[in-house]
Amino acid sequence: MPNESNAFKPEGALTIESVPVFLGAIETQLKQGVGNIDFSRVTDVDSAAVALVLEWQRQAAKHNVPLVLLNVPVALSNLAKLYGVAKLLQPESA
Repeated sequence: MPNESNAFKPEGALTIESVPVFLGAIETQLKQGVGNIDFSRVTDVDSAAVALVLEWQRQAAKHNVPLVLLNVPVALSNLAKLYGVAKLLQPESA
């Protein structure tokens, strides 16, 4: 199981209003070779959260770091399925 202690942990809502704040949030972590993101503190998501995770996937690939999503909210998984990108978000669990 991935280490949650060194995971990036976004807090609050991941919605159209807050996503811009989180865009570059994992850059330092990725430079250190850590690609774990723990969603346990996320309270709300919308379709912008799906776009954000896809961008984080792009950033992780740029750094050759696997992105591991932990405690993914059901709403985020459902949106990813709705948009047909569930496997892009988390191939091993989709």
